Amino acid sequence: MEQIITFNVIPKLPSALEPMREMVYNLWWTWEPSARRLFRYLDIPLWDETNHNPLRMLQMCRQSRLTEVAGDEHFLKDLKEVYSRYQAYMQRSDTYGKLRHESTPLQHPVAYFSAEYGFHESFPNYSGGLGILSGDHCKSASDLDLNFVAVGLLYRDGYFKQQINRDGWQEAVSLNQNFHHLPVQEVKLDGVPLRVSVSLLGRDVFAKVWRLAVGRINLYLLDTLLPENSPADQAITAQLYGGDHEFRLRQEIVLGMGGFRALHAMGITPQVFHMNEGHSAFLGLERIREYVRNEGLDFSSALQVVASSSVFTTHTPVPAGNDAFSPELMSKYFLDYPAQVGIPFEKLFALGQVTVQPENTFSMTVLALRTSRFANGVSKLHGEVSRGLWKNVWKDVPENEVPITSITNGVHIKTWAAGEFHDLYTKYLGTDWEDQLSNSDYWRGVIDIPDEILWNLHQLLKQRSIEFLRERIHRQRLRNGESPEEVRHANRLLNSEVLTIGFARRFATYKRGTLLFRDLDRLTKLVTNRERPVQFVFAGKSHPADDGGKKLIQEVYKYSRDPRFQGRIVFVEDYDTNVGRRLYQGVDLWLNNPLRPLEASGTSGMKLPPNGGLNLSVLDGWWLESWNGKNGWAIGADITGGTEALQDEVDIQSLFHVLENQIIPLYYAKPDGVLPLAWIQLMRESMRTVVPVFNTHRMVSEYNERLYEPAAAAIAALSANHCANAVALSEWKSAIRGQWPQIRVQDYSISYDIPDGNVAHEIFFVGEKMKVSALVHLGPVNPEHVRVQAYYGPVHNFSILSATVSDLTLEERLNGGNYRFGGLVPASESGSYGLNVRVIPTHPHLTQEHELRLITWAR
Repeated sequence: MEQIITFNVIPKLPSALEPMREMVYNLWWTWEPSARRLFRYLDIPLWDETNHNPLRMLQMCRQSRLTEVAGDEHFLKDLKEVYSRYQAYMQRSDTYGKLRHESTPLQHPVAYFSAEYGFHESFPNYSGGLGILSGDHCKSASDLDLNFVAVGLLYRDGYFKQQINRDGWQEAVSLNQNFHHLPVQEVKLDGVPLRVSVSLLGRDVFAKVWRLAVGRINLYLLDTLLPENSPADQAITAQLYGGDHEFRLRQEIVLGMGGFRALHAMGITPQVFHMNEGHSAFLGLERIREYVRNEGLDFSSALQVVASSSVFTTHTPVPAGNDAFSPELMSKYFLDYPAQVGIPFEKLFALGQVTVQPENTFSMTVLALRTSRFANGVSKLHGEVSRGLWKNVWKDVPENEVPITSITNGVHIKTWAAGEFHDLYTKYLGTDWEDQLSNSDYWRGVIDIPDEILWNLHQLLKQRSIEFLRERIHRQRLRNGESPEEVRHANRLLNSEVLTIGFARRFATYKRGTLLFRDLDRLTKLVTNRERPVQFVFAGKSHPADDGGKKLIQEVYKYSRDPRFQGRIVFVEDYDTNVGRRLYQGVDLWLNNPLRPLEASGTSGMKLPPNGGLNLSVLDGWWLESWNGKNGWAIGADITGGTEALQDEVDIQSLFHVLENQIIPLYYAKPDGVLPLAWIQLMRESMRTVVPVFNTHRMVSEYNERLYEPAAAAIAALSANHCANAVALSEWKSAIRGQWPQIRVQDYSISYDIPDGNVAHEIFFVGEKMKVSALVHLGPVNPEHVRVQAYYGPVHNFSILSATVSDLTLEERLNGGNYRFGGLVPASESGSYGLNVRVIPTHPHLTQEHELRLITWAR
């Protein structure tokens, strides 16, 4: 056939429906149930066919249908009401952000960088939990009305669409998206599409910039599929987490460096930069280059400014999960960079190393930590794990003082709560429930929801979820060419009267997706019990290159087809936000059993309580903070050591014991023969305790107040007067590093604090105060530039535990650079204690206490 020209014809939108055009280009509708119902009404089959994408549905809708609904008074009334809600949302003046604006040092945007964003199934630009968190972060930033902008990449093939074949093996299907079917718009400057470029191996790689409106905030996405790029460079943004290490390096250069240049080209000047994981850490290097080029700063001075305004969130609790590149790759792609900022390559390479050795890899996490003054893990336990994991970046600093704090993740409640629960909360809590998401006292109001109302709504959603799952499995069996009987059997799977347990997540080994099948005899008895049966729903993807994860999926799938389980175990393919919502809103109980402490936070379980669901989980991540013994169940002991085999054995025994003796009896206990009253009470307790704490409104406001605003204040101080304070700080750091080896604690002692003098002693009484005295040699160092501290606490095996730090004051200047420092330390509790004295540097413009990574202990 001769070559043909392809083109699309789309219907003309009647003027009465014009408000829809604005709304379909703003993802506000993804968390507004009334908008989703409105779009769905246009054409229900088409709504499902277009993956719930209202823009694509409008593009494909029949002109006659649009004309018909344009004359439907009921539809137009609903459209007017929804559009009014949208306008009221966009124009609201009493938001958190606006009310805080006058008192905050944050007067310019926060720029949030992430490799993936998960907002909705119609915008498949995510792989899993990291992307969903990024999407929820943006939604709450919009709801709170922060001055906030986000940056990422737009992937032509997304992650992948999962299909499970007849053998249970995962097959990856490329999405090959047409961006004009997505609610993104090209960024244009003076009518010309914006292009930014980065240099890779001496050539310019260009990227188009797309804008995605997410409520009140904008996400800017870079796309290298341009004719001016080579095929290899066009592929840089083809797939999320695809390719080899070199492909990932190129991708992360475009994200970090190209993303910054895109903001600069649009005239957006952020005050604070937030790197969500290490993928975007080259951002810091690009910002340093800008300060060197435009402000005339040297590398070290530029680093002070950049780091003071950088926030880094780590999500990975194991070193292997962090991107790292070889010396050969780094020298290949960054050979010209050192000369541009006036440093040798070795100094650049050292920024990405824990221990500086030429043969070591360049870690993006270490780069992010070294170019940020604010860093956090994503749960309290993960903060502890991260401090231990990265303590050598701050050599000799006690692990508990490593400057990595924690802000526990949350979820965007309005997105994940079913629309019917929105209505329920409005009726029983009040029309202002959306503004009270972090008010624990307010959420005590869930006790007023009648038992029957709450249970019937849950059962309605459960039945809807089962019908959805049956349809998905029915289509899968048809596609795989299974027998007519097997296809028909899909319509008989699951029962809404049976206790339903969900397990859906990425199939990585540490998440132990097959743990339940370690004891097949007990499992068989559970699912086939005639009076009190249990059914399980599994879902999840494995990375296309992870055959180990695929084998776990295959194992679960084969058990789901095992006749002895009577169709009460199912695996649903292509876990995404659509499948996820159906499960979070429909199952009774959520199962989570990772190896502790490898679940940094976990967020899937947080999505159950807003829908009346409960959790059964290992005490890891967020559940360790949330579980109170009355809002769900814990699996296993709070294990802090032991082998994986030991954890597996302890947890599988605990899992079945809790199911057999607590959960199943409670679910089926119906004193009136109708309602499981004790179970409903747990549902309320779960809603009351989880919803107001584990939501992204709380999380984002915590980021704002604990990290963004302090970072804004820090850069304001360092960048004033053409960065004079940054230059001075850099020069002081250089001098103090040169002088520091001369500092030593010559002697120290503890004694009674009594009026007639100090008497040395080793035994003190509770309530007394100990006098600490230290003779310190500072040499040429000004005593105003050091803090001499008593470091004391309970002692075990000659190590000080849970230490308290108390500054000592300068008491006497002696000859030869020697000084006497002293102070009082209280004896608060009985026990064996240890005390040491240390010296650390201090300066008015230090952001971190251990920013210089210098510390001298009494030896």
